[in-house]
Amino acid sequence: MLTLPEEHRKLFKDPFGELHQSIEEIIPLLTNSTVYAVGDVVTHNLQRKGITPAIAVIDGHTMRSPCSRLPALRGECINVKNPAGTLTDELIRALTYAVLHPPVTINVDGEEDLAVIPLILAAPLGAIVLYGQPNKGVVMRTVNREAQQTARHFLDHFIRSDA
Repeated sequence: MLTLPEEHRKLFKDPFGELHQSIEEIIPLLTNSTVYAVGDVVTHNLQRKGITPAIAVIDGHTMRSPCSRLPALRGECINVKNPAGTLTDELIRALTYAVLHPPVTINVDGEEDLAVIPLILAAPLGAIVLYGQPNKGVVMRTVNREAQQTARHFLDHFIRSDA
């Protein structure tokens, strides 16, 4: 398991991509793209607009409260555990598997917020990863070498444990 120490959590407060006010701004940018969604509300809003993400990573919560807009599960569903502030090996394996076998919904028991990092590392170049930025909007990150390099840099701040 990888754990993000408290002193490095500030690295993840800024958007890891382009911040948009709403999903409506992003929809025209998704044409002919493989789309991955991290978060219940983002996944729900995409589906409401007729877009089924190739991978949806959800945890049943939004901003630490139960989510009233649970997205409909599509394709295979994988259940994993991932405590807050961590990236479990189980979650990382599930993301790697999902990239190769879409559509997949990964249902996280715990917190899915940090899943963006290993998802960007596993995703093919050109894919688009979307996630919610609390009280600000939706972040869109196109997977490219720079995004993957930044994701690796973020991972360098985690501590590996056998927990």
